[in-house]
Amino acid sequence: MTGFEDDQELVEASRAGSTEAFGELVRRHQDRLYPTLVRLTGSAEDAQDLLQESFLRAYRKLGRFRGGSSFYTWLYRLAVNLALSHRRRRKGPARLSELWRDRETEIDPPDLPERSDPTLPAERAERDAMIQAALDALAPDHRAVVVLKEFDGLRYEEIAAILDIPVGTVRSRLHRARKELRDQLSGFLDESTIRQGPLDAD
Repeated sequence: MTGFEDDQELVEASRAGSTEAFGELVRRHQDRLYPTLVRLTGSAEDAQDLLQESFLRAYRKLGRFRGGSSFYTWLYRLAVNLALSHRRRRKGPARLSELWRDRETEIDPPDLPERSDPTLPAERAERDAMIQAALDALAPDHRAVVVLKEFDGLRYEEIAAILDIPVGTVRSRLHRARKELRDQLSGFLDESTIRQGPLDAD
């Protein structure tokens, strides 16, 4: 226990050299940030590496954090940009069918109460894996706006600030990305299944 309740107090203590305080910041925010990185990278291993790199860079750049936004918002922006840079360095997106084949063996549905339909966990896991494969097939810039808007629930203005692009560009990229996702998924999932996900959120 650090004795601090506020992130800003932890940031100040970290700046003063308290590794315990920064460790508390890591504990507070790592589980919240990790799913975003998984969706942006399409890889649990890459997401874990980028999560560690994000906190390392945050620690090194604490002097630049001015408190104009929350620490998590600042960290989130840093992590998203790291993930986008990571994806741009990789080869172009594969076809959805190739990505789906790679993911079929990764499905490991969670246990549900016995009274539940036993087919639901596998169906849900299959659907989630298909959506992730479709996300992976998008260009990094399009994937980013989908993840930030549809999965993380950010406002257009917040996405624009994080990606450093106009709000209008966010809207146009999101429109194109949604259409591309629907075109890709229509051959694998029926419309009712697609609509169960966050792809229709606005």
